[in-house]
Amino acid sequence: MSQRKILIGLAMSGAVAFLAAYVPSQVARAQAPKPAAAPPAGAAAGAGGAGAAATPTNCKLHGKKCCDPAITAHLPKDAVFKACGESDATYVGEDGGSKETCKYFFKVPDAKEDETFVQVYAPAQKEVMQSPNDPFFSWKKVGKAYITDKAKSPKAAPMAAAATGLYMPGKGYSVSINASTKVCTKQEAAKLAPAMK
Repeated sequence: MSQRKILIGLAMSGAVAFLAAYVPSQVARAQAPKPAAAPPAGAAAGAGGAGAAATPTNCKLHGKKCCDPAITAHLPKDAVFKACGESDATYVGEDGGSKETCKYFFKVPDAKEDETFVQVYAPAQKEVMQSPNDPFFSWKKVGKAYITDKAKSPKAAPMAAAATGLYMPGKGYSVSINASTKVCTKQEAAKLAPAMK
């Protein structure tokens, strides 16, 4: 009987030792930060490769920090200038304070600056939806992207009137644009679709 207790004790201590070594490594892997959304293949090479991953500090700031170049590569501010009729004169600055997000802010007469922006959101994803699945808006295809068409309910109508949404699936990421109608009309926002990467 004492041999049985010793064998059971050894088996239990071996199992505890195995779990003590194995479980923390799995927890550490589960808590590892997700990589930022990958820019298009040509953008990283054209911007200097590995050096392009560093967040710049020389931007026109309107918030906590400059936008990550990996996010701005999906929709450069120059594309917003061209499509929406904006310029350096109306450009207030950018805010990259939220992860995987960049907001370009503009001056618009009789409007609050926090309501006059074009937001780029490009999260890394394992499974990317090929088209938007939205309970509030209907979407239509514009080139390689989708644009909000109309609200599906009266409660969503004010949101549709205040901003235009664009969505484009990528490989391992998706790009969503939220453009204030005070900065870009719906027709101008549709011109952003070809610039999305």
